[in-house]
Amino acid sequence: MSERTDSGPERTPESAESAGAPVSAAPARVAEFPKLRKKSVKLSYATQLPEGATDLGHTFARWLGRRFFAFPYRVRAHNLERIPATGGIVVVANHSSFVDGPLIFGVIKMPRRMVFLIKNEMFKGLVGAYLRSAGQLGVKRGEPDRATLIAAQKVLKAGGTLGVFPEGTRGDGDMASAQQGAAWLARTSGALIVPMAVRGARRPEGSRRRFLPVVDILVGEPFEASTAKGRQGLAEATEQVRDRLVALVAELDTRRSNGEAR
Repeated sequence: MSERTDSGPERTPESAESAGAPVSAAPARVAEFPKLRKKSVKLSYATQLPEGATDLGHTFARWLGRRFFAFPYRVRAHNLERIPATGGIVVVANHSSFVDGPLIFGVIKMPRRMVFLIKNEMFKGLVGAYLRSAGQLGVKRGEPDRATLIAAQKVLKAGGTLGVFPEGTRGDGDMASAQQGAAWLARTSGALIVPMAVRGARRPEGSRRRFLPVVDILVGEPFEASTAKGRQGLAEATEQVRDRLVALVAELDTRRSNGEAR
């Protein structure tokens, strides 16, 4: 991997808002999120990681992202200085390859700790033990997950970094199936949203495998989610996430096609 350079006020959590259903345009209906009360999830505020995580596990996961998963590629990270030095952030990225997460994990530099929302099916056996020790959170797909939402909020309120692929599962890299979860978490925690575009890790079907293909990671400008109240505010914030990410992916595609992503 090439050398890279790194470079709000807290809002009161809103009452029940929604998330979960895929959107390709502003949603006509927003599903109810559960009220986040009673249940609690401990957090180590010193490390910005959920309960069960260890410094060793997280450091090992970072090494895997920077070295092991990056080994078959030439990874180029752009505009890392846009990542705020302090405060909670929600990193939203397009998702077209299983290595997208580890590569993003690898470019987020200390003292930030990276916590991804990962499908719950991955948390089994040794892989599950590794993910928990690295501080990752399992999420049930297709339904609100109270415990995970509480844990994610606490990570953000502790000034941590939460990674979300708004598409959910890996798709063709566009935002057609973007979900409201990232916007909801940003709104209820006061975190900024930082879009990231990733291109080059997925080999087009039928194409020949190339030696050390270039993977570009482009960081967009941080922004605050819409603060409008209720469901309309969440719909606006969801549209913000989708539009910013679509624009950033298009920008990276243009720069790559013009040979400018350097």
